[in-house]
Amino acid sequence: MEHLVSMKQLSEEGIMALLERAEIFKKYGGREFPGKFQVANLFFEPSTRTKMSFEMAERKLGLDILPFESSFSSTLKGETLYDTVKTLEAIGMDALVIRHPYNGFYKELVGRTSVSIINAGDGSGQHPTQSLLDLFTIWEEFGTFKGLNILIAGDIAHSRVARSNADSLTKLGANVRFLCPAEWAGEFDSVDNWDEVLETSDVVMLLRVQHERHESHDVFTESSYHEQYGLTVERSKQMKDRAIIMHPGPVNRGVEIAESLIESPKSRIFKQIENGVYVRMAVLEAILKGRN
Repeated sequence: MEHLVSMKQLSEEGIMALLERAEIFKKYGGREFPGKFQVANLFFEPSTRTKMSFEMAERKLGLDILPFESSFSSTLKGETLYDTVKTLEAIGMDALVIRHPYNGFYKELVGRTSVSIINAGDGSGQHPTQSLLDLFTIWEEFGTFKGLNILIAGDIAHSRVARSNADSLTKLGANVRFLCPAEWAGEFDSVDNWDEVLETSDVVMLLRVQHERHESHDVFTESSYHEQYGLTVERSKQMKDRAIIMHPGPVNRGVEIAESLIESPKSRIFKQIENGVYVRMAVLEAILKGRN
């Protein structure tokens, strides 16, 4: 694998190979490439979980990490992303982890640079490593995907997580359903009533309301959104005994999910964050081994 830019590029077998490798890293650790490869994390949008998770994964693999801060880069002088990547290629980088606000930013890079590109989130397009860590968390819990009912609730139209998970979970045999206000459904078919889907769901995945991607003011207040579309304490009582709660973060407490549910027994929110390190180790390894 030379790049990872979208879940669409991975087969079912490819996904499972990465999850199995992540499981080995979680059990046994690993320091695969001490001092052998140079990587940099180019984040043009704010990030805590993804950026720090990638850096931890890189350190656990023994990679050399060159610091990059977009707020001090030549992009502020008008340099294009392509020229930034070609500059880093010229000084000897092997792989770049990139988060960018533009959907499909990687299309101008793949095939035009020898540096491996890992998409850490492009606008409202794709977020493949988030999807992989979500899959790993579900696989740890249930040991399978086939026949599981996965409910994704929230700001679907603006969510790269929803798109990546819709692609991957469907490919793996899960039944994916969406709950959101009709105007936030985007290209997906959705319901707007919890009663239709909650009691039969094995996984309830909440999504953050992405105010920064909305073109107009939201029609919901925090309290009205929580009342209609949030996972409230009362709603959580309708969930299956073995059902789990997930959220890619950051969490708007009391909006998409009641605060008391975030660390409840059904919650796997912080487990997702933990698993992100091992999944990203597996992705980095798969890509860098191909550069030997």
